[in-house]
Parts: sequence; structure tokens; C-alpha cells
Amino acid sequence: MARRSYQPRKQRKLLFNAPMHRLPKLMSAHLSPELREKYNRRSFPIRVGDKVRILRGEFKGIEGKVTSVDRERQVIYVENVTIKKADGTSVSRPIHISNVMITELNLDDEYRKKALARGKEVEA
Repeated sequence: MARRSYQPRKQRKLLFNAPMHRLPKLMSAHLSPELREKYNRRSFPIRVGDKVRILRGEFKGIEGKVTSVDRERQVIYVENVTIKKADGTSVSRPIHISNVMITELNLDDEYRKKALARGKEVEA
């Protein structure tokens, strides 16, 4: 998405009002230094099954698999990242996409492997 304004309010408006077909690209997280070196790219769209490390907030340092992705709210849910409600039940805590780093990619999908390979060809 091309940036049209530098004003934070307009940047937020673009994010919150983005059409559904543009949301997957906005759901990209930084790759770990090892993956960055291996695939020759800085970030990649996050999916269920990827392993992530939380970099900010209450759960900083926790590593786990992504259990679900909410594109509309731009948050992910990581296993073992829960909070207790007042009635004693535990619910998954949403983590914003900008606060995580991908440490291991889920490469079950052939299209995803091809997308990663495209980044490598640039250097070769």
C-alpha cells in the first residue's frame, strides 16, 4: 500500500479501513536474524503454525506457535499466552503483529515455499 500521508491519524485510518484483500500483506512480522539471512528478506506474512517470539509487553520472551490470526484486528493468538478472567476461566490474549518476531516458518504450503524462494533469487 502506497503511503499517501505522514499524518498518524490518516495512517491509522488507512489501516483500520483497509479492504480485506490488502490485509494479508499488512499482517507481516519481522523474521529472526537466522531466517533473514537464509531467505534474504526482512519480513513475511504470518500464518497459523508459525513459531513466534513475543518482543514486547507482559509476555515478552515467550515463544510459541500461532494458533489463530485475526486479520481485521491485526492480532495473533499464541499458544500458552493466556489471561485469567474474573470468573477463573482462561482466555487467549491477543498479541499485536508488530510485537512479535517469526523464529520458525510453517512450510506446509507449496505457494509459501515459492514466495520465499523468490526472495533468494534476487541475490543469486
